[in-house]
Amino acid sequence: MCGITGIAFAKNTKTLATIRNMTDTLEHRGPDDQGIWIDQERGTALGHQRLAILDLSQEGHQPMVSANGQYVIALNGEIYNFQELKKALGTSLQLRGHSDTEVLLEAISHWGLTTTLKRCVGMFAFALWDKAIKKLYLARDRFGEKPLYYGHINGTLIFASELKALKKFGAWQGEIDPNALADYLRYRYVPGSQSIYKNIYKVTPGTYLTFDAEKMHETVYWSATETAQQGFEHPLQVSFLEATDMLEQKLSQSVHLQMTADVPVGAFLSGGIDSSIIVALMQAQSTQRIKTFSIGFTEKNYNEAHFAQAIAKHLGTDHTELYLSSQDAIDTIPLLATIYDEPFGDSSAIPTYLLSKLTQQHVTVSLSGDGGDELFGGYKRYWLAQNLWHIRNKLPQTLKNSMISLLNFYANYLPFNKFTTRAQRLSGLLAADRSILLNRMLTSTTDTPTVFLHQGTEYSLTNFEHLFSQNFIAQMMHQDTLAYLPNDILVKVDRAAMAVGLESRVPFLDHRIFEFAWQLPINYKINKGAGKLILKALLKRYIPEELFERPKMGFGIPLSTWLKGPLRTWAEELLSTENLHRQNYFNEQKVRQLWQEYLNNHNQHADLLWNILMFCAWLKVYQTTF
Repeated sequence: MCGITGIAFAKNTKTLATIRNMTDTLEHRGPDDQGIWIDQERGTALGHQRLAILDLSQEGHQPMVSANGQYVIALNGEIYNFQELKKALGTSLQLRGHSDTEVLLEAISHWGLTTTLKRCVGMFAFALWDKAIKKLYLARDRFGEKPLYYGHINGTLIFASELKALKKFGAWQGEIDPNALADYLRYRYVPGSQSIYKNIYKVTPGTYLTFDAEKMHETVYWSATETAQQGFEHPLQVSFLEATDMLEQKLSQSVHLQMTADVPVGAFLSGGIDSSIIVALMQAQSTQRIKTFSIGFTEKNYNEAHFAQAIAKHLGTDHTELYLSSQDAIDTIPLLATIYDEPFGDSSAIPTYLLSKLTQQHVTVSLSGDGGDELFGGYKRYWLAQNLWHIRNKLPQTLKNSMISLLNFYANYLPFNKFTTRAQRLSGLLAADRSILLNRMLTSTTDTPTVFLHQGTEYSLTNFEHLFSQNFIAQMMHQDTLAYLPNDILVKVDRAAMAVGLESRVPFLDHRIFEFAWQLPINYKINKGAGKLILKALLKRYIPEELFERPKMGFGIPLSTWLKGPLRTWAEELLSTENLHRQNYFNEQKVRQLWQEYLNNHNQHADLLWNILMFCAWLKVYQTTF
């Protein structure tokens, strides 16, 4: 796990001197070593901050040059199957060290970039310079576990693992993109290939970009959509028990690969199904007690720490837990803007950062259970959307119109309360067509147009209605894989972990497990409102059912309690009329109205208000020339 930066095709080679400043900003991602490589003649430079995980010697130093001298690489991430690739390259291969980076570099030299990427199992983002043909390649792993931003400024290509590095490039302007901001307010993250800044983009997962001095070309080496559709259309003809056996074997293999490191390895343990499976499989393969870590809250409705503790005791792990207070949140919130670089509205970033900080004090690598919900149907909204669509279609049009009119009356003419907000949302869902319904079920809030002053083009999550035989559950799981997983879940964990120099690994996101999950019949994952059926069946082989069978809680925080209490002064300052007027992004009167309604014990605006608060906090830190 590392941080990479770069400049390419600079017309003024003096700008190459900024590469060190750009790289310095990513020291938190790789505090063990720094490397700079510069080709003055070609106006190209690569920077690398290293968190040493494999081959801790200087033989793992980056940027690294291939044995034949043709390629230079700066890699962030891990190639888990590098030993397999090394064996496939043959006994004639002479390596200087034993790092996965060197094996990747020699594989590219031998097989070419596309073939190598298809053979890789891992999480990565890397820059590859081909000295022979003067081309730069930017590649990203299949699911977007590792970040990579890029853009052109005055004809010069710049790129980095995090936006803060790009800001150190001399000609940086940093103009906020209103479209991206509107989408952030709607989804609580910036979706798609866009960033919060105009003309700065993310490399799409499963692709690599080819740049020369004149043009750019995108190559898709793996498609989640095609893979999922193929699996859905050709399901495995196996029993549920046989499928569970197959999943156990595949997931055990993934866990084994991801436990490989030359530094201490542990795991996040929330007490939920996904993380418990990962820890159970880790402990089953280890002769030592696995180190596990969890976060707890004094507020009972948000606390799973005692569940995690019970599971850790049953499995025999070396368990550490930390209970959070409102003061921990207060101390963490000012850091979020610098950690996440873009406005980021997932409030579970707070406990994720504190969990990462705790974990890094004991290990350098931590495995997590992320991805289980998206692959195996863990979110309630999957079957809720399908049921709502079926009910909507069975209602006679006259009855449906009457229901919509009645709900609109409650929403628009009765005094504001919890029911009026729900009535408004249900009315919109009943009136929506398939595309709009899917989109609304995947958004954080639908109130954005009422508070945002700028009109823009809305990013659509719903360009997939024709897939999966119009099965709502499959469509939503697929779209979460393309949007929510890479832009929220994986961003949250990567930035939080790397802020403290911790590598986080995600065994569920071995692409072979994804392929297998999509070959399973839907009812092996979700049936009658119950999700992750096959994961529960697997977990029962290691842990008694009573230790994990309970309603899903998620990794939330007591946000409402804190905002109305110890965080209120902080929120009032950011949402003041003066501050909102100065920013000129929001309807001051509407935001203040929502805030007052929220304070009057109506919590339905919580998501939108938190998104606004996190943008205002981010803007306070990163305000530049817009």
